[in-house]
Amino acid sequence: MFLRHLSLVNYKNFDSKTLEFDPVINCLVGDNGVGKTNILDAIYHLCFGKSYFNPVATQNIKHDTEFFVVEGEFEKEGKTEKIVCSFKKGTKKIIKRNGKPYEKFSEHIGFLPLVIISPSDRDLILEGSETRRKFMDGVISQSDKSYLLNLIKYNKVLVQRNSLLKYFVANRTFDTSTLSIYNEQLHGLGTEIHKKRKEFMAAFVPIFKEQYSHISEKEEQIMLSYESPLSEGPLLKLLEANVEKDRALQYTSVGVHKDDLDFTIAGHPIKKFGSQGQQKSFLIALKLAQFHFIKEQANTTPILLLDDIFDKLDENRVSHIVGLVKNDNFGQIFISDTHAERTENVVKTIHQSYKIFTL
Repeated sequence: MFLRHLSLVNYKNFDSKTLEFDPVINCLVGDNGVGKTNILDAIYHLCFGKSYFNPVATQNIKHDTEFFVVEGEFEKEGKTEKIVCSFKKGTKKIIKRNGKPYEKFSEHIGFLPLVIISPSDRDLILEGSETRRKFMDGVISQSDKSYLLNLIKYNKVLVQRNSLLKYFVANRTFDTSTLSIYNEQLHGLGTEIHKKRKEFMAAFVPIFKEQYSHISEKEEQIMLSYESPLSEGPLLKLLEANVEKDRALQYTSVGVHKDDLDFTIAGHPIKKFGSQGQQKSFLIALKLAQFHFIKEQANTTPILLLDDIFDKLDENRVSHIVGLVKNDNFGQIFISDTHAERTENVVKTIHQSYKIFTL
């Protein structure tokens, strides 16, 4: 699978831009602020129906305009797939595949698998548990539609239960029978989500460790583990045991929406004890593991976006990554960089076809 053609209208800093891509390697080079990352984000937008860097649709419209259109032509399994994402202020976003709008955006997820490696991935280490859950959910959802649907349903029931808890306090009332209906629904959906997440981690962690060993120059004791309240017992019992706490807080304090991923090095949190180089290697290993996991599950080679990656790593780590990319496990790759000569020197060593776009 590869992206053949990209067209932008009023997208971020672009009035109008059209690009024809190489099926293997594409390099976007130029000074900071010229729009290299915005082009990568437009590709991400086509695959996921939203921006990787700014999910607020109105903020992806070019200043002083009212709409944006992102259009892409993909080659997948010998067929041309035309995807259009458009948004106009005051209306709903539209995603079309070959001229037909999706009724639900979730139907599009996983159709065009993609992995992005970006400096903003540091949020996975620095930010709270929600960021890490989104990463885990994003990887699983690209190859498991039922998981994504269960997640959407769970979040909807969670909002309803939280609204009910607020209603109880506002009206000085309490009804256990109504609450128990939501408890049962959360239990059924949450149990299935927890099961899928455990299965995912069992398959994902060995891939992650292998990728880290390729990138890092040292044998380091790194670990990625899944933390969930459901490891303590069935969700239904946890909800019932925490009912008084939930009444006081006016929201649901226990469930799979509180799950987290624990990143450690030598048994200690990598956020506090990992060097910058170790943290960078950890994140790149995480994303390359995501690539290989999705490729195996979806039976399609994802598009790989490398945003400003060479500026963030030392030469040894870059050479390791280039070594990984050299083999036939990778499909179409997009690289953004500020140094045209450095980028071309790197891609020449891969001995594959490539295009360089100077912005």
